[in-house]
Amino acid sequence: MQTPVAPAPLEHLKVGLDPKWLVIGVCLVVVGFLALVPFGFMVWQSFLTPETADAPSTFTLSNYITAYTDPETIKTLGNSVQFALGASVVAFTIGTALAWMNERTNTPMRRLFYALSIIPLIIPSILFSIAWIMLASPKIGLLNMVAQSWFGFENPPFNIYSMWGMIWVDGLHYSPMAFLLMSASFKAMDPSLEESAVMSGSSVLKTLWRITLRLAFPAIVATVLTLFVRAIESFEVPALLGLPAGIQVFTSAIYEAIHQFPSQLGLASAFSVLLLVITSGGIYIQARISASGSKYVTVTGKGFRPRSIDLGNWRILTTGIFIVYFLLIVVLPFFVLLWSSLQKFYAPPSMEALNHLTLDGYRYVLGSSDILNAVFNSLWMAVACATIVMLLSAVVCWVVVKTKIPGRWLLDNMASLPMVFPGLVLGVSIMIFYLTFDIGIYGTFWIILLAYVTRFMPYGLRYNTTSMIQIHKDLEDSAGMSGAGWLTVFTRVILPLLKPGMLAGWIYVLIVCVRELSSSILLYSPGKEVISIVIWELWENGQYVELSALSVLFILMLLVLVVIAQAIGKRFGVKEVS
Repeated sequence: MQTPVAPAPLEHLKVGLDPKWLVIGVCLVVVGFLALVPFGFMVWQSFLTPETADAPSTFTLSNYITAYTDPETIKTLGNSVQFALGASVVAFTIGTALAWMNERTNTPMRRLFYALSIIPLIIPSILFSIAWIMLASPKIGLLNMVAQSWFGFENPPFNIYSMWGMIWVDGLHYSPMAFLLMSASFKAMDPSLEESAVMSGSSVLKTLWRITLRLAFPAIVATVLTLFVRAIESFEVPALLGLPAGIQVFTSAIYEAIHQFPSQLGLASAFSVLLLVITSGGIYIQARISASGSKYVTVTGKGFRPRSIDLGNWRILTTGIFIVYFLLIVVLPFFVLLWSSLQKFYAPPSMEALNHLTLDGYRYVLGSSDILNAVFNSLWMAVACATIVMLLSAVVCWVVVKTKIPGRWLLDNMASLPMVFPGLVLGVSIMIFYLTFDIGIYGTFWIILLAYVTRFMPYGLRYNTTSMIQIHKDLEDSAGMSGAGWLTVFTRVILPLLKPGMLAGWIYVLIVCVRELSSSILLYSPGKEVISIVIWELWENGQYVELSALSVLFILMLLVLVVIAQAIGKRFGVKEVS
């Protein structure tokens, strides 16, 4: 009599209970929920009339008709495009010039300038905008007062409350982003073609125009599009500099539609849809151009050594440009905030004002339980968001990179979808969803944390993907053949090998969470503020001295966080082998 064979269904049951599929399934559901549900409800809300006590919401096209047939909308669209184009061109021009001088020439102290150029990325946009208001406001601007006093101008030469003021502040603030993006392109470029051009009698500027910039064309287009998408979703600069001058862009129009009484959620959603289409188009074009970048590759061998162009006496000029840039982007903004923080009431720098220096602003900040609670809220939410984002994106990356699961590309696209959401649009989407389905998190910290995780999930995905690709499949197979389950392999093999990329992503997400404003300004409630919201409220209340004191402490806190993060990175990151 033959021994009966165990039935096959038990084997399938064992596979079905594998913790791997439970973890992957939960991550799939979470990613799909975070990426798709708010977007769907925002679009749905754009087709509904406002619900009142007398009548429920009904389907309508009136929100789109109002939004896109009003002459003011055409003006708003023109302002948005003009602002985004202008800011991206200013940022690109400044950043590319500095990147070329730093990477392709023999400008002195290049390593120092590289480090200093990254510092402005730490300063939140709202603080940078406020600092430039104190510098170039027609009434209280320090630069205007100096110009009128020294050069005899009858009227203030600078007006920060203008389209050009908005373009200057936003472009200057994000020029370090262009600097970093273009530096990577210039650093990887083979200089032999430039050297050949110079040896053939071409001038430095002609070589730059005819050779260097043409080889960097894909990086140039990708950088400009990245800057354009970031500028068109900007909220702080248009709100602080544009609204007082009557200049409205889509982000400020969305904000005003929600904050008017009664709130026009449908109208705000209609504006948000167009803004989302614009940002999606920009990112799509950028991806297509980046995919065709191989046409611009220069082939090098082991003997490749990037050599610098000798500028001769022109090095004095390039060094001076770096110094002026650092003054404009770091020293002057920080100085004017520091000066304002030491006054009882804001007054421009003068000998008389020196007699009224006080630390009252700092005493107010350090003695305010509301502000200290906001700082604590920002820190714990930043740590929680960074941890959740990096762990969640690690599982997503493993599925996309290491498995053959059908449709894994769809998971990658879903996880990347929030990248096209402007912060304010994301806030609108989440607000609408949790107002419609009240599960008890609206008006709490958790809804802000949810917005942060959604907004920064694509960034964690990019950091983890780079490291995941470098992990060989044989390492997982070896652990599996030794009897380790998937959870053991993932926690004991994959995550430790992902550590450098995860740590870098964790640090980045931590910093941007602490300074985030646009995605949380529509979601907070009294008593549940984060530090960026407190800064916004102090500005609206006219508490400039207290605001300046908090700004100085906030910038110093961010600098400390970066230093600590770098120390952790050196301690636990990848070690260089000598």
